[in-house]
Amino acid sequence: MKAIGYVRVSTTGQAVDGVSLEAQQARIEAWCTANDFELASLYVDAGISGKRADNRAGLQDALQAACEARGAALVVYSLSRLARSTKDAIAIAEQLEKAGADLVSLSERIDTTTAAGKMVFRMLAVLAEFERDLVSERTIAALSHKAGRGERVGEILFGWSLDADGVALIENPAEQAILADIRELRGDGWTYRAIAAELTGRGVLTKKGNADWTHQSVASILKRKAA
Repeated sequence: MKAIGYVRVSTTGQAVDGVSLEAQQARIEAWCTANDFELASLYVDAGISGKRADNRAGLQDALQAACEARGAALVVYSLSRLARSTKDAIAIAEQLEKAGADLVSLSERIDTTTAAGKMVFRMLAVLAEFERDLVSERTIAALSHKAGRGERVGEILFGWSLDADGVALIENPAEQAILADIRELRGDGWTYRAIAAELTGRGVLTKKGNADWTHQSVASILKRKAA
């Protein structure tokens, strides 16, 4: 069985935790020897932050090699060397799994080549998903609270302007008048396209300053609330 090793160290990381590239490589080689894996190749990112994965050539090459080698395992010293968060590590593991490859992280004793290792990693995936759901719930609650107080949430809608405090929304008299016209035309049976053509003909500008109105923009205005 083949193993693809990956080691990384940033300038700060090397100074703080003292896990050099050589130490990481030694641990990976020891694991391969103990588990009858052949270390087919070792990829290195030296002095590169783990914040992003797409700018780490060594990691990208390691992933490609692991995915292309049938039944290979990507072996790293720790998840912190692989990715900046559990979420990112799980995404990489899923990429490997789709290609029939495994992930081994020595510090956390994660080894998806075994049934127990797969179970541990799946538990981490569940916890990461739970964390994302909690963040989403908090965000929705915060936005709802802001909207309830008449504060800006996202883009400023047609008919409204941002107050001088940079937080609250206030009515825009000119746009409110146009809104009233739009509602009246719609109440008289005008289609969205006909209303859009009317506004364009009048020279009315959209919230983004466009002179040409579309039926989608008219429909959106009529269906959305101020906040």
